[in-house]
Order: sequence, then C-alpha cells, then structure tokens
Amino acid sequence: MALFGQRRPFSIRRLPGFTMIAITCFVLLYTPIVTLVVYSFNAGKYIAIWEGFSLQWYVAAWNNAAVQDATIRSLVLAALASLFATTLATMAALGTTRVKPFRGLTAIYAMINQPLMVPEIVTAVALLILFAVIKVATGVQGLYYLVAAHTAFCIPFAYLPIRARLEGMDLTLETAAADLYATPWQTFRRVTLPLLFPGILAGAMLAFVISLDDVVITEFVKSAGQETLPTYMLGQLRRVITPEINAISTALLAISIIVVSLFFVITRKPS
Repeated sequence: MALFGQRRPFSIRRLPGFTMIAITCFVLLYTPIVTLVVYSFNAGKYIAIWEGFSLQWYVAAWNNAAVQDATIRSLVLAALASLFATTLATMAALGTTRVKPFRGLTAIYAMINQPLMVPEIVTAVALLILFAVIKVATGVQGLYYLVAAHTAFCIPFAYLPIRARLEGMDLTLETAAADLYATPWQTFRRVTLPLLFPGILAGAMLAFVISLDDVVITEFVKSAGQETLPTYMLGQLRRVITPEINAISTALLAISIIVVSLFFVITRKPS
C-alpha cells in the first residue's frame, strides 16, 4: 500500500484531454493511408469512386513494363546505397566512439548528421550542381551519380543506430581480447563485429527504406531513362491517375512496414 501523502509518478496520460488528442492525431495520420489501401482494390478506373472489389490494378502494375523497370532500378539503387552508406557509417561510428574525446568531436558529429538538419531540397540542389560540374569535366554518365547521392544522404540514417549500438556495448570483452594478445583486427572481427552486427543490420535496413522512398534528391540528380519507382509515380500523377498508383503505393507501404518492423525488432533491447 502506498504511503499516505505519497505522490504518484507523473504520467502524461493522466493529463486532461490527452486521450482525445491522441485519438485525433492517429485518425488524421492513418485515415488517408487506410483510404489509399482500400481504394487500391477498387474495380473502377477512378481513384475516389468505389465500384467494387478487384485485384486488377495490382495485376496491371505487375505486368507494366515501365513499373517493372523502375522497380528493379529502385531496388538495385537502394541496395547499393544502403551497402555503401552502412559501410561508411560503421567506419564513422567506430572512429567517433572507440577513441578518447578530443577537440572537434562534436563538430564531426554535426558534419555526419548534416543531411538530417539541412532541408532535403538544399542537398538535392547542391548535388545537382556538383554532379553537373563532374559530368561536364569528365563526360561520364550513368547510375553512379544516383548511387553516390543516395549514399551521401543515407549515411546519417545508418550511422545513428550503429553508433547507438556501439555506445551500449560493454568494453569488457574487447579489453579481455586485447589482454589475451589479440590484434586490433582480431578483436574487431571476433568480438566487436558480432556484437555490433544487429546495429549494422538495423542501419542498413533504415538506409534501404530511405533510399527506396526518396523522391526529391532522385528527381534532381537522375538523368533521362533513370526513373525510379517514386519518380515514376510522381510522373504518373501529372498525367492520367488510376488506382494503379494506389496499388503501387500500397506495395511500397507494405515493404516499408516490413523493413521498419524488422528494424524495431532488431534494435529492441532484451527485457
């Protein structure tokens, strides 16, 4: 039994109106998404007039050659960007957590996380100008620029969970390995990397989703014939809109939910 006069711990859920505000926020956030998913099964050709249940628009999207090409390019781009971004983020995380604090470390944190603080349109314009100069000077064209742009943008998203994992790791095992005459590489390969792997995997999945869903940077950097799935959908919205766009959006939503759910499962601390 609680002692007389003892105050209960503060909980925001007991504030007046909290429940109603929370319900309103959830309704405003998820009603459009639920509507999108429902109307992706619409049998009619209009996106907002329900004419019965059908899977025809999923079939149409699956058989659409332009959608297939954009989807493959998006998956390849996201895979390469997440691979490179995660590799660089892991190196950056090790270099900023496995060292003694020094002057300028805070500035390094700020530089790594800069893409998170700068508006994405600013990053897109800067990359457009940089790559335009490189293209003029070298004459080299290709998907490399999109990969580089997505990699640069995804690095902080991969860096945060990897750094968090490193900061939560106990240094005892690494110290014990060093005491047993293990080289730094052996310590990293046999001790640090296995313990760090969940954070690396989480960072890679987060970078993959960010790259897969990106529109602004892709729209500025891509060349002709380099449509990704999001930019293809943006182009279709400027023309005739059909429930096929709803079906593609629902598929992207499902992929994002699966990957983000895995991210939270992997990064969840054991009880």
